[in-house]
Amino acid sequence: MTTDFTVRPARPTDARSLAAMRWAFKQEEHEGEPPAPARPLEGAEEWMRDRLSDGRWLAWVAETRDEICGHVFLCLVERVPDPYTDDAPVGYVTNFYVAPAQRGKGAGSALLEALTRHSRGSGLETLIAWPSERSSPLWRRSGFRLPEELVELPLGSR
Repeated sequence: MTTDFTVRPARPTDARSLAAMRWAFKQEEHEGEPPAPARPLEGAEEWMRDRLSDGRWLAWVAETRDEICGHVFLCLVERVPDPYTDDAPVGYVTNFYVAPAQRGKGAGSALLEALTRHSRGSGLETLIAWPSERSSPLWRRSGFRLPEELVELPLGSR
């Protein structure tokens, strides 16, 4: 496993790179379909810059040679107050991506470790994610497991 990368919190100034990687990530999922994105990159860049600036979302990046090669995002989901339990938020983990050239070299594990360390230190109760089939082994190695109480209702696609 190579560790020629560093992991750090994402900054609003990373928004352009993060948006470009998001588009690359989603285009991998649509392999064989028309290559042109349906939406402009600038909208994603603005969304990421705004949310990283105001703290609504947190993210971590893996860098190699001053270039971002991976990222993972965290959104804190507030819970309704309860008189008998802690109201600690739940962390929704998403947009987890490592560039193909860096896969299998430890960047993904390091990103999840940084996010998990931050989440434990911040008092989050649980982290939730919807992993892809390809990434499921990494999630399991990092301690994630199938939930006992979570249910989902898909409401259709756009």
